[in-house]
Amino acid sequence: MHTHPPSTHGAHGHAHTHHAPDSWSRAFAIGIALNAGFVAIEVLFGLYADSLALLADAGHNLSDVFALVLAWGALRLSQTRPTERRTYGLRRSSQFASLVNGVVLLMVSGIIAWEALGRLLHPTPVGEITVIWVAAVGVVINTATALLFMRGQSHDLNIRGAFLHMAADAAISLGVVLSGVIVFYTGWYPLDPLVGLLIVAVIVYGTWGLLRESLDLMLDAVPHDIDAAAVRDYLEATPGIASLHDLHIWATSTTETALTAHLVKRDDRLDDALLTQLADELKNRFGIRHVTIQLEHGDAAHPCPLDGTHDATEHDHPAAAHTHNH
Repeated sequence: MHTHPPSTHGAHGHAHTHHAPDSWSRAFAIGIALNAGFVAIEVLFGLYADSLALLADAGHNLSDVFALVLAWGALRLSQTRPTERRTYGLRRSSQFASLVNGVVLLMVSGIIAWEALGRLLHPTPVGEITVIWVAAVGVVINTATALLFMRGQSHDLNIRGAFLHMAADAAISLGVVLSGVIVFYTGWYPLDPLVGLLIVAVIVYGTWGLLRESLDLMLDAVPHDIDAAAVRDYLEATPGIASLHDLHIWATSTTETALTAHLVKRDDRLDDALLTQLADELKNRFGIRHVTIQLEHGDAAHPCPLDGTHDATEHDHPAAAHTHNH
């Protein structure tokens, strides 16, 4: 990770930070390899044991392999250097991947629920011993993969999506193990689909927040961990600043946040020290690393056309008001 010191263009200050994805490349590679191999094992033994539970879980794990590939690719694309046409590079690809992961999880949950309802209506015997051992291997593999992403899931929504996928898989595999053990001793086959429905409920509950947050980021909403009112209060309380308007805060990726604002400063001094101070404080206090500030004198004869036309809670993309040259 490296941070460029703020620079000034006219009356704008900029601060940029980029996070190298190399630290996660190994985690994604291991996770993809483990889960792809386990999918092959589940399909083989699912056919051998005539177990719909194992085959359905194999399909679920296959979707997770796809999700890991998508998340890894998005993380790499998000580090693409900006161009004249794509001035933010491809950082938003990580947001798109987290949204797709959430949608895929809900779709897979629907498929599992449908299969579970069918098995509940028409229970069929399966090879319980094979199911138990194969599912137990799945618990180990999926738990190990989830642990690879646990450290970063609180800082990156894309990593969080991968973590939730793997944690959900571990829960599903554990449910299959427990149901297999109980069915083996009791012969009560409807338990298997009932456990499946319970797992679906857990997955949907955990995924809904991820999906809602991903959609908010795609719509340029203020990231959930940033208090927009506190940011406004800080800027307005800055010595020498008379007023503030056209404040926008939005995520450029699942790890980076940007801000643009117009600050009215009555004196006619272009204050580089103030711009540097604001950029540093916004980064340290709120985690906002890409800052663009326009200083204005508040001349009534030449009013800013954006003063009073945008509410602070609106988050239209600021490209209409600013041009960023990288």
